[in-house]
Amino acid sequence: MKAEIITIGDEILIGQIIDTNSAWMAQELNLVGIQIKQISSISDNREHILKALDEAAERADIILITGGLGPTKDDITKTTLCDYFNTKLRFDADVFSDVETIFRNRKTPMLEVNRKQAEVPENCIVLRNKNGTAPGMWFAQKNKIFVSMPGVPFEMKALMETEVIPRLKNNFSLPFILHRTVLTQGIGESFLANKIAAWEESLEKSGIKLAYLPSSGMVRLRLSASGKEKGILEKIVAEKIKTLESLIPEHIFGYEKQTLEEIVGQLLIEKRKTIAIAESCTGGYLSHLITRVSGSSGYFKGAIIPYSNELKINELNVNPNDINQFGAVSKEVVEAMAKNTLQKMNVDFSIAISGIAGPTGGTNEKPVGTVWIAVASQKNIFSQQFLFGTHRERNIERASITALNVFRKFLLAE
Repeated sequence: MKAEIITIGDEILIGQIIDTNSAWMAQELNLVGIQIKQISSISDNREHILKALDEAAERADIILITGGLGPTKDDITKTTLCDYFNTKLRFDADVFSDVETIFRNRKTPMLEVNRKQAEVPENCIVLRNKNGTAPGMWFAQKNKIFVSMPGVPFEMKALMETEVIPRLKNNFSLPFILHRTVLTQGIGESFLANKIAAWEESLEKSGIKLAYLPSSGMVRLRLSASGKEKGILEKIVAEKIKTLESLIPEHIFGYEKQTLEEIVGQLLIEKRKTIAIAESCTGGYLSHLITRVSGSSGYFKGAIIPYSNELKINELNVNPNDINQFGAVSKEVVEAMAKNTLQKMNVDFSIAISGIAGPTGGTNEKPVGTVWIAVASQKNIFSQQFLFGTHRERNIERASITALNVFRKFLLAE
């Protein structure tokens, strides 16, 4: 069963708002076995809307429309749908009651233009909207299902959950669609693809699709399969993931929607350990990642951002001779930062980062993107050099994410 999503509104096309509706709808539909064929954003123009509906009907069985249902003159979706389905508007008393209730609860007067919200196409099934004044509309026409909903995310989501998805389940025999995501770090997309090429080929023979989803510092691998038997699909995909784990154990750090900062935080909680950070080139970004996890105050004691050599020396007791001899971006300096952070902050573990984020500051010996990361405990210390690239923001993100994964491995080894 294939669906298409159409969002209507000039405000989307000029970048005034971001279309988050389509992404959310696609996820929810996919969970119930409906594949998304296409997502389109179009203007508030009658001819454009009519053409988009015709084209969508050729590609999909279900056409979901959001936007253009407000009370103002530029909201033309409802009248355009009347033209498309060769019908006219009628007054719906139940919808009017919903509109009255909303204005009464808001303690504001209802204008005549708001009363028009209760007018709906004669040949649609009305989907009552308890969160706004624009009702949803369900059309079963031309052997297709067309559903029109308001563009306000809160209102659209409520209609999808209470009306649209239950009706789609009742109307169609839907397959089960399974997605599983494996999270990798420390290897680029092309190198990863080359390393698991034979495994990827085995997926195709089993009817499983693989998608590479790269982002700063990591690559997500999404396995997708569909069929009637949920248990069989889950078993096949689980076996494939188990094989993958034996191929790249050093690069897999988690699954599904886990984040590195969540995984690291959970490990620290389980071990009842604490951590502090000294980060120079990342300027606090690593601390930001850690502290965006709820409950991080239980294990994260704080951070020092010694961006200058002066602070490295005065706050972390880095030997100035080491900076002069080896440079601030060096094994010697980053290890000293990590060791001294342990003592200064009185914690069980520390992470230290020093690098050249760019785009300036590089040399032939240490080009832009050179980063040293050290992790330390009261017993051990480990450091490693990385070369990320020339883009400043990406270097900051990649250095922080890489530092988390280096620490995760260090923590597990301890």
